[in-house]
Amino acid sequence: MKAPSINVGLLIGKEISFSFHSSYINTVTGEFLTGEQRVLFIDNRIFYQGRKHTDIYFEPASPEAFFELNDVVIGKDFHWERRENQRFRGGLDLVATDEGIVVINEINIEEYLVCVISSEMSATSSKELLKAHAVISRSWLLAQLQKNAALQESAAPYQNTLQDQDRFIRWYDREDHLLFDVCADDHCQRYQGITRASTPLAETAVRETRGEVLAHNGLLCDARFSKCCGGVTEVFETCWEPVAYPYLAAVRDTIPEEKIPDLRLEEAARQWIESSPEAFCHTTDKKILREVLNDYDQETSDFYRWEVTYTQEEISRLLAEKGNDFQLGAILDLIPLKRGASGRIEELKIVGSDRSVVIGKELEIRRVLSESHLYSSAFVVDRLEVTDGAPGRFRLKGAGWGHGVGLCQIGAAMMSAQGFTYVEILKHYYKGIRLTKRY
Repeated sequence: MKAPSINVGLLIGKEISFSFHSSYINTVTGEFLTGEQRVLFIDNRIFYQGRKHTDIYFEPASPEAFFELNDVVIGKDFHWERRENQRFRGGLDLVATDEGIVVINEINIEEYLVCVISSEMSATSSKELLKAHAVISRSWLLAQLQKNAALQESAAPYQNTLQDQDRFIRWYDREDHLLFDVCADDHCQRYQGITRASTPLAETAVRETRGEVLAHNGLLCDARFSKCCGGVTEVFETCWEPVAYPYLAAVRDTIPEEKIPDLRLEEAARQWIESSPEAFCHTTDKKILREVLNDYDQETSDFYRWEVTYTQEEISRLLAEKGNDFQLGAILDLIPLKRGASGRIEELKIVGSDRSVVIGKELEIRRVLSESHLYSSAFVVDRLEVTDGAPGRFRLKGAGWGHGVGLCQIGAAMMSAQGFTYVEILKHYYKGIRLTKRY
């Protein structure tokens, strides 16, 4: 059975510059094209070569052809955000919307996976780690295709926000991917085409696991992953819609697995976060980290346990700028109301001198309490320099990097370095799963 093709959303803009390396075919006119190209967004249409279009598809004339897209934002809204030119194989689709021109790459799923594991981590990672990542990336992607199809068949709109006057709960998953299957940034899976050089090892890892996915009770697994769990992985419903997946249970990142303290309790969470327990992802081994992390990811060194401090002015400004029109007055306290199995905060009460609000889920908390994003929502709060009930500073001490659900990439890298196979790695992080072939 042939592997399916997918549509990946790369960016949206009002002016798009790109170039074709080798020939591409404009399927509207049949013209063969090479070299520099430019399109503009005018009157809600794509202006290209003197004509206006709603959709233009460029087809590669050969398997070796690729296009280069200028000024792509990577790590959008995260602390490593930057712009770079990126190269992609496969088809190029430009679609006019009310907001601008959406740029979409049509690519075979197995080619996509080679790029993903080279973009998510270093393509020089160990073979067993790359094979594990190929399986979970494939599983996650096919699960999203299933979810997209179900949403299109359903009459009910996708709901990702629960809101009233004093409560704002939001999760980020499928809300804006209507024209394509997945996006190219960390919101879905980091995909940078052939910009990051793949290696024969990455290509071998994808080829040797071709069509292989995780299944639980015969159903395809929505396999999630993050950089560093912080010692315990999180459950799905802490971060996204309130659905429990048995294979995304809390896992202590050790073998044999040690008992997990009840990190939903505030005292236990504080003791856990302020300590530094052993775990696969508790490492400063630069060789391992170089294999797992791309150059800009290596800018983050304090991922297992971290600390940030905000002045009253800084945190008030963040909440004013990034909150949902919050008018709270002076910030008096940050109180975790609900934690997940890893200690990640699902709901946080922000107490102000004028009023209080509750925010969630974990990514919304991370977004609001940082210029970009906090490393994770597994943190405890210290109120410092308190005067008349108002702290002059807030100290947040935290654990882990990312949502913490499913495979821990740094932990999996350490497991691979210690001789575990990709199957053993997958069975450690995803409970009760089987590996099956989809094609």
